[in-house]
Order: sequence, then structure tokens, then C-alpha cells
Amino acid sequence: MRLISVALLAWLMAVPADAQNFDYPAEFKTQDIATNGATIHVRVGGAGPAVMLVHGYGETGDMWVPMAEDLARDHLVIVPDLRGLGLSSKPAGGFDKKTQAGDLAGVLDAFKVDQTAIVAHDIGNMVAYAFAAQYPDRVTKLAVIDAPIPGIGPWEEVLKNPLLWHFRFGGPDMERLVAGRERIYLDRFWNEFSATPARFSEPAREHYAALYAMPGAMHSGFAQFAAFDQDAIDNQAFLAKGKLKMPVLAVGGEKSFGPMMATVMRFAAEDVQEAVVPGSGHWIMEENPEATDQIVRSFLQ
Repeated sequence: MRLISVALLAWLMAVPADAQNFDYPAEFKTQDIATNGATIHVRVGGAGPAVMLVHGYGETGDMWVPMAEDLARDHLVIVPDLRGLGLSSKPAGGFDKKTQAGDLAGVLDAFKVDQTAIVAHDIGNMVAYAFAAQYPDRVTKLAVIDAPIPGIGPWEEVLKNPLLWHFRFGGPDMERLVAGRERIYLDRFWNEFSATPARFSEPAREHYAALYAMPGAMHSGFAQFAAFDQDAIDNQAFLAKGKLKMPVLAVGGEKSFGPMMATVMRFAAEDVQEAVVPGSGHWIMEENPEATDQIVRSFLQ
């Protein structure tokens, strides 16, 4: 049985079972960094080797609070909101993952960080891969959690999954359909991609629905998916230059991608370790934060 870190155990004991804490510890500071045509909202805390935590769709950097608090004991932890999401700016474009990798580079430059480990989830995986492919010397280790990467491995088969109809859902009429109904749209993701939907708590749903109801946020979210075709082209060009050489951890939720994450990443990286979050669907930090944190911490160490 794995031991839960003292910091994570304290966090879990302080948070009611049906709630989630979105407040970073007082030692974490927030900063808005203007870079690459966007303003990226970032939380930063701790000291030591750098690790950047990158969120995906349906959430923001707030998803990482328990892991960030734990890792900050011995790491410099950097947690951005992707462009267009959370408290970052909502620019008109730049939602291809190659461009968003440039956002991450600008964030690291602002903190004078030359090298970092990256832990990513969902669309964050796609941005993190594009960053690692473009700036391999800046990435010490890469962990990607429970989402495919456009153009890599069985991407075309992934696209045929009827659960992923939202990949092609977007445009002005779709934005009109969900305007004022953001919670209804997002509930579909939180319910269908969970092993146990109740673990994505009501306070968490209210928190993220409010952030995605901000002006421009749903448009930006649709733009993240609309860029997948370009992302696939870019990623195939990256892959043509060679696989990633840094250690890669591929993590799947047991009731979601599971070991398929490692299958996908072996198309893109030479050194791939496999891990599965037990009892979890896609939303690993809501469904099993303890196991997710321990898997990541073990990899980083």
C-alpha cells in the first residue's frame, strides 16, 4: 500500500468529501504574464526543481491544488491557465497547440526557469507535447494524463469514438446554443467521462461552470478543439524529426484511457513508463487525487 504524503493527507482531511478546495496555499503567488499575444494567469509557489502543471478542457489550473501543495514541499510549482480559459486572456486566435507551447515558454522565461518537468492532463497533454517537441532541452520529464494527442498513434481511430462528438462541435451557432447553458454542456463531460460522476462534486461543477461562462471562454474552448486538425499536421511534422528522448510517464484512468495512454505515447517517445489511476475515469484529480499525486511524485523523484 502506498503511503500518502503528509501534505496531501492534510489537504484531504481539511476538505469535505463533497467539496473541493480551489484556494492555493498562501505561499503561492499569482501573476498575469503577457507573452506571445496572450496574457497567461499563473500561480507559482515552492522552491526546488521546477515542475509545471497544465490543465485541460472543462477545468482550469485550479484542478491541481492538492498536487501543487504537495509538490511545493520540494519543487518550484508553476500552474498556468491555458490561453482563453480560466483567468487567462481570451485572444482571437492562437489555439493551435504549437502556439500555446510558446505561451508556456514565455511563462518559464518570465520566471527565469530554463528547465522544467511538465505534468499535463487532457488538452494540456497536447500543449505539453508540442512544447517538449519544440523545446526538448527545456523538459526534464513529461507526464501526460488521460487524453490522446492529435496525429499521434491511433488518432484516426480515436476520432471515430462517438463519445468524442464534441471534437467537431463548435462555431457561432453552437456558441449560441450553449450561451447561458454552460453548466448543462459541461455536465455532459463531467458525467460521461467519470467512473463515478458524484466524485466531480457540485461545488467543483459550480466553480468551473462560472469560469466557462465568462465572456469569450466558451468560444475559446471550442477553438481549442477546432485547432485539432492543424495540431495533427504540426505533430506529424514534429514526429518526423524524431521521438521525444526525455522520460515520459503515460497515465490513464482505469475506467478511461487506462494503458492505452502508454500505447499512444510509445509512438511519440523513446522512454515511456506506464501507470493507471485505479477506480478513476477521466477526471483523475476529482476521482482519485491521492493515487494521482503519488504516481506523479514517484515519477518526478
